[in-house]
Amino acid sequence: MEIGGQVYAAEAVGSLAPAGAAGELGCGGGAGSSVAIWLFCPSCRNELIVEEGQRCRRYACNTCPYVHNITRKVTKRKYPKLKEVDDVLGGAAAWENVDSTAEPCPKCEHPRAYFLQLQTRSADEPMTTFYKCCNAQCGHRWRD
Repeated sequence: MEIGGQVYAAEAVGSLAPAGAAGELGCGGGAGSSVAIWLFCPSCRNELIVEEGQRCRRYACNTCPYVHNITRKVTKRKYPKLKEVDDVLGGAAAWENVDSTAEPCPKCEHPRAYFLQLQTRSADEPMTTFYKCCNAQCGHRWRD
């Protein structure tokens, strides 16, 4: 990949690092070293493919004779940090001064539930009713 005249190779964790010489970080190093997976040929800058070699799988270039053996399985998962979402119902404070009604809880069968009505769709649609079980141990929430 070329960005601003500089050629880049993708690393195992998905970020970009400048492309180096053949075998610079390929399949190992000492303990604690980071292992980069070259997705682009360091010689001709074309995309590498994975193919079956004689002893193991390897990265190979279709354009030039570059070949790099894959000697171990590299697995690293990086989960994205989820952004915090605001509570649409206003959090715990929204349930402080609400009325209760005779609506049974679908989880614990308690006969009463707190309710709160909000306009969640367009103005010509009916309001959405949100319920919270009056049983302090249950506290199940659902909507109608």
